[in-house]
Amino acid sequence: MTITLELDAPVAESSTRRALTDISLAVAKCKKIVVVTGAGISCSCGIPDFRSSDGLYALVKRQYPDVVMKGRDLFDASLFRDKTSTSVFYTFISQLKRCVDSATPAPTHRFIKTLDTKQKLLRSYTQNIDGLEERVGLCGTSSKGKSKLKTKEVRNIQLHGDIHRVRCTLCSADFSCTEEYLHMFDNGLAPDCPECKLRSEARVARSARPLKVGTLRPAIVLYDEAHPLGDDIGTIQTSDIVRKPDMLIIMGTSLKVHGLKKLVKDFAKAVHASAVTSTSGTPKSPKSWQGKVVFVNKTPPGSEWADIIDYHVAGETDPWVEKVTEDWKKMRPSDWEVQQTLDADGEFKTVKEHQPVTTKAKPKHRRKSFVENLRPVNDNVPLCLRVPQSSPTKRRQSACHYSDVESSPRKRRETSKIANCLEKLEMTDKRLLFVDSTNSAPQLDDLSMGEIELPKVSGRRPRTQTLTKEVPVKKLKASSIARPRAEVWVEITKRH
Repeated sequence: MTITLELDAPVAESSTRRALTDISLAVAKCKKIVVVTGAGISCSCGIPDFRSSDGLYALVKRQYPDVVMKGRDLFDASLFRDKTSTSVFYTFISQLKRCVDSATPAPTHRFIKTLDTKQKLLRSYTQNIDGLEERVGLCGTSSKGKSKLKTKEVRNIQLHGDIHRVRCTLCSADFSCTEEYLHMFDNGLAPDCPECKLRSEARVARSARPLKVGTLRPAIVLYDEAHPLGDDIGTIQTSDIVRKPDMLIIMGTSLKVHGLKKLVKDFAKAVHASAVTSTSGTPKSPKSWQGKVVFVNKTPPGSEWADIIDYHVAGETDPWVEKVTEDWKKMRPSDWEVQQTLDADGEFKTVKEHQPVTTKAKPKHRRKSFVENLRPVNDNVPLCLRVPQSSPTKRRQSACHYSDVESSPRKRRETSKIANCLEKLEMTDKRLLFVDSTNSAPQLDDLSMGEIELPKVSGRRPRTQTLTKEVPVKKLKASSIARPRAEVWVEITKRH
């Protein structure tokens, strides 16, 4: 059952004032509020109405005195069937566009933006075509053009299009409504589509037949006409219902359009369900401030909304949102605290009250670069003397990745033993360690040599031969004498 509350009720009616305060508390505590608005929230913005003596219908009637059209006929898709009604429609829209350009957003528009700033607005759905929500900072569907709508970016869904845009009747190209197009609309004429003209001229330049050129029309959705972004809007609406909104506010609409009626009923069902079930689907104890459907308008809703709308606030939308904001500041002052910082000049600088929570983008998975554990390069060594690093497959297995200092303690001990043994050797003995005497010819003056005893060295096996017998020169043949190999002189010093 719908409860009607008079916004201008006297102070004596304490029950009405208490109920209005409870609604304000619900707005302050809820976190997923859906707002549905109509033309009533823009009446205080300076846009004239349609039916008064100074309204837009009267201005059009003066320009076309012989045309008999009702107000609804100017927003019906069938008007494009007649040339005269189309001209009347263009003139009417041009006058409306100039009025919208001179209008300023109302407190209701700023209230919706406040809900978004406080992270309480789930989504805003509007029947208005004036685009004033976008002027206060709410990203609308018209700003995306023909691109796909993204659920997280769009905060205001324009159910009936935008008067600030025009689109082609043939190729559906979308453009901004410029002053040139408005001047032609004033005269009841439709400008040609620039994209269609370019394609046609390109074909004519190739000696091909020209294509048909479409005309531009205001990018608003008329009665009995499909929305160009209907699929995307349906996807966003479904995702909002799945998120279980906890409050629905309807302002400035008479709820007569069939599509809007279905949208409101779907959201109202989800709001009432959220009051008795948790996000996991389990029953919970209902709270007094949760699951409310509030309708703010001068005229009461019809009887079909008796079990859907909980409260009807009879009055203008601007005074009601101002009262809600005032009660909100009294009941929850922490929501309105403003953080300030002290700058270098000694003055306090205001920081944004609440910054929207932005999800951190997932870092891109970069391919790990497997770097081999190579010996560090010494920058002091000239480039001409640096030895290029070989690949792991070509490197000798006995080679070490590190220097003697960086190696293991066992390797360092073995290296020091070898160095100590080599120091004890004489120079001639050092030479023999590095001379390969295999197939080498004996010298004439050294044919009678004694046995040479070398100290045992750990880690390397000497490759020298010991001569114990005297070899007579006569028994040597020329064929058995091999060509001596070159001797290698290496001086080994101990590293300090």
